[in-house]
Amino acid sequence: MTRVVGNRSAGLGAPPAVAGGGWAQPDHRAAPDRQAHAIRLGPRSITALVLITAIGAAAFGWPLLASQASGLAHSQDAPWLFAALLPLLLAVVVATIADTGLDAKAIAMLGVLAAAGAALRPLGAGTAGIEPMFFLMVLSGRVLGPGFGFVLGALSMFASALLTGGVGPWMPFQMLAMGWVSMGAGLLPGPDRLRGRRETVMLAAYGAVASVAYGTVMNLQGWPYIGSLVSGIAFVPGDPLTENLARFVAYCLATSLGWDLPRAVVTVVATLTLGPTVLKALRRATRRAAFHAPVAFESAREEAREDTRRDTRRDTREEARKDTREDA
Repeated sequence: MTRVVGNRSAGLGAPPAVAGGGWAQPDHRAAPDRQAHAIRLGPRSITALVLITAIGAAAFGWPLLASQASGLAHSQDAPWLFAALLPLLLAVVVATIADTGLDAKAIAMLGVLAAAGAALRPLGAGTAGIEPMFFLMVLSGRVLGPGFGFVLGALSMFASALLTGGVGPWMPFQMLAMGWVSMGAGLLPGPDRLRGRRETVMLAAYGAVASVAYGTVMNLQGWPYIGSLVSGIAFVPGDPLTENLARFVAYCLATSLGWDLPRAVVTVVATLTLGPTVLKALRRATRRAAFHAPVAFESAREEAREDTRRDTRRDTREEARKDTREDA
């Protein structure tokens, strides 16, 4: 952790002054190259993340989880209910995380990375699932921690939807799924010790799995809307879990696998080729940002006393030299 020492008289709005002029800067060389945790998760934030994850799992998996006897399985309003509920829950979670650990430097970093992610997503123009933003979300979550990763993933997808006009009932599901992708990267093992080729390979493997999992989870959001005209792959309310699950697997193979696999390939290639450079740049930026570095101010009165003692010693030496010259 970086400790900055300065003079209280420099003012709270300015960097702390140091003796001899200039301003005190954090000693970045002494800071260990650890996961930054730009957003520190407290008990409230962790509780909010656990709750949104549980509710999100229910929102995605209700077609498979609802029993035949439940009214939910036969309800046509369930997808719309979850689509209306998730944005409110996401807003509450993001606000809770921001209230407990999001400072100005983290907000600036979040804005830059979210804008970069939103700009990367349309580069594939929807062609065969080519979405370059996935590798950036994975690397950012790895370097900046799970809390920052969740907020970044959700915000990047929101900004991307506004940028591309992709606003619809699917958007909150995309925000939640991307938040999980980036948060999962922050929870991978060895954030403080695993570096180099091994880390890059691990992130590439995670990116491949996360890319396919993202597409599979998002299929659950659109699957219940399929009508009975395609009964071989459509959701049948009230049918046994095994039968609906078999239809869902067939639906994924028939509709989305051609997008999920190219997305995974693009993520792996980008991580292996650009990953080391991007990781190094992100870690250098977080070291310079010095998130949550405590600033300790010296007492202005104590420093004034030290200045007085120094002046007194200098005057004493000058008087001694003068007396020596006069005696000579």
